[in-house]
Amino acid sequence: ERSCTGILKLGVGIPEGVTKLKTWRLDDFEIGRPLGKGRFGAVYLAREQNTHFILALKVIFKSALEKSQLEHQLRREIEILSHLRHPNILRFYNYFHDRTRIYLMLEYAPGGELYKELQKHEHFEEARTATYVEEISDALIYCHAQKVIHRDIKPENLLLGLKGELKLADFGWSVHAPSLRRTTLCGTTDYLAPEMIDGKAHDENVDVWCVGVLCFECLVGYAPFEAPTRNETYKRISEVKFTFPTWVSDGAKDLISKILNRIPSLRLPLKEIKKHPWVEKNSRRIFPPVYKEAEE
Repeated sequence: ERSCTGILKLGVGIPEGVTKLKTWRLDDFEIGRPLGKGRFGAVYLAREQNTHFILALKVIFKSALEKSQLEHQLRREIEILSHLRHPNILRFYNYFHDRTRIYLMLEYAPGGELYKELQKHEHFEEARTATYVEEISDALIYCHAQKVIHRDIKPENLLLGLKGELKLADFGWSVHAPSLRRTTLCGTTDYLAPEMIDGKAHDENVDVWCVGVLCFECLVGYAPFEAPTRNETYKRISEVKFTFPTWVSDGAKDLISKILNRIPSLRLPLKEIKKHPWVEKNSRRIFPPVYKEAEE
């Protein structure tokens, strides 16, 4: 089948043979095992035939996308991802499509989903949680500087790299908002900020709220506002009603309480989260290796 491609040059860390502008097609890849399934298709491990470069290939069915009227959302996700370069954000390399499917060429994160890892361990120790909090905060500082709000941070959208480093993925709900003010209700129930539930305009502080929810869930094993029904969860979020298990340390309690503030502007800023004594004491952040551009 004939394929078309997006004209996005691949960046640092990719073999020179893969970086050239070219028309990609499915025949260029050896397809391996499935890495995950989504609403519109699946993600597969893949290897580029010439360079043997390993990547993840996200396959999206056009019919499913059209049926849900989310073509614009995918277009926006590709546009946003193509400009992001950060060690804790999953790299987007390129895309192409044929008659029935769209293919996204993405960085392969061998550690898989944080969600599955959390299920396996039930909850994480302080060092691991603090490391993730520092990594996600740093990634979001970068996103917000680019005027991008993610809006759907949750363990299912966080992947783990080769050294266990966090990789923020799935920018399907993200938005490039020059004013950083939005009103759309989106995201996942347990992670929704109070202002989103109330239908008020929201800004990048919805992502900050999610860092607090994530920190709690990693340490405790469940989300702070979890309830039997969606409406009960909404009510708890709206009232910021949650309790810490007795074994959560004072430092972690202090951090989470300062992030989960009902008033968006009073939430602890991301830069302050990174500098919080509990994070500084416990974080074991390792930067992934930096590759040099392959020489011509």
